[in-house]
Amino acid sequence: MNENLIDKLVECLDANRVLTGDALQERYTHIWKMDQGLVAQAYVLPKTTAEVSDILQLCHSHNQPVQIFGGLTNLVGGTETHPDDIVISMEKMNFIEEINIHDRTMRVQGGVVLQNIQQLASDHALLFPLNFGAKGSAQIGGIISSNAGGLRVFRYGMTRNLVLGLEVVLADGTIINCLKSLIKDNSGYDLKHIFIGSEGTLGIVTRAVLRLQEAPKSRVSAMVALQDYDNVVGLLKHLDRGMAGLLSGFELMWNNFYTMATSAPSQSKPPLEQSYKYYVLCEVMGSDQVADTNKLYTLIEEALDRRLVEDAVFAENSSDLEWFWTIREDVHACVSQLSFDQHFDISLPTAKIGQTLDDVGKNLKATTGVVNFVTFGHIADGNVHIVVGKSNDSKELTHTINTIVYEPLKEIGGSISAEHGIGEHKKAYLSYSRSEAELNLMKTLKHALDPRSILNRGKIVD
Repeated sequence: MNENLIDKLVECLDANRVLTGDALQERYTHIWKMDQGLVAQAYVLPKTTAEVSDILQLCHSHNQPVQIFGGLTNLVGGTETHPDDIVISMEKMNFIEEINIHDRTMRVQGGVVLQNIQQLASDHALLFPLNFGAKGSAQIGGIISSNAGGLRVFRYGMTRNLVLGLEVVLADGTIINCLKSLIKDNSGYDLKHIFIGSEGTLGIVTRAVLRLQEAPKSRVSAMVALQDYDNVVGLLKHLDRGMAGLLSGFELMWNNFYTMATSAPSQSKPPLEQSYKYYVLCEVMGSDQVADTNKLYTLIEEALDRRLVEDAVFAENSSDLEWFWTIREDVHACVSQLSFDQHFDISLPTAKIGQTLDDVGKNLKATTGVVNFVTFGHIADGNVHIVVGKSNDSKELTHTINTIVYEPLKEIGGSISAEHGIGEHKKAYLSYSRSEAELNLMKTLKHALDPRSILNRGKIVD
């Protein structure tokens, strides 16, 4: 342990906000690993941007590796630590500083939890549309750093589409303040986009200005069963065209996910029989509950008549809405039933998903050591998630499964990461999605902004 550095950190903050020794056993690297104590030199808890800057100046001068912690919902090893790391947690930088209902913006610190942002926006008849299952834990700084996606990307875009301004602290402690609330600003390079999706390897997001929308007055959902993937694509086009821009969600669940998510020990019951190959959960957000409900009902009736759809059920009230969306959002209900779970988050052209995933599924079933797996995703934006349960956690089996899932993506222009990032777990496979020239440019950016490679060392690129 670098005692000299620890002493300086205590001077910078105070002893209560610099945790070492046994106190680290009360911390962890992921919300699913709360029983495993943290391995690191120290865990520090700044409250202000100035304190983050002071910490990084000290770590930079000591060539000290730093790991940044947000809500710890990352699924690619982005928050895994090493014994010599100093962990900077953003949990005490959790204030919403301002909401401007006229400009429809919100200024927040990096440690604010997504659900709190959503709630404050809702309290003012506004909407922050980013939404996913971990909303109760994920912090906005980490969300921005990973350019998270979620359930409404099809209509509102990824996180980067919802960020107007950023404040970032660089590896040497320099504070970059780009906290403008402008939608249009072509005054040179748009620097915030360098940091959005960089997974904390180029700087620490300390504050952000978020773009809000007027809150919709209606929300309508339906669960639909299908047997053919071409019909899934046909239904997407049919609903999107018919709802004229109001379609906000189109989530696809394969039978393996739906069955596991609606069978004991899961608490959810199946709204439709578990005998179909595909299940689509669609969402419409508009201005008139009755009119939007009738329109979606008519469109699904037409889809039934055209045999695009085998069966369907509507959410008749708020309880039904919660029931349907819990099935899709509570991924942990499935993960908890899988041993040595291995997660995938891939992106590929929507039309190619059906056949590609059929082939991947056949190869997974034929692989010794694969016990079972579930598949689901945001099909409207080409994003598929796979979670594989295994008999062991050997490196050989992990690599075999990675190859089965990632190999087909090269030829069809897919991506090994749609929204989860690269972290440590996917770094060895980044060349499946990026050319050598792109990788070299990433390394150039990393070296320019973090020449001593202290920020989230080992993540994305070396």
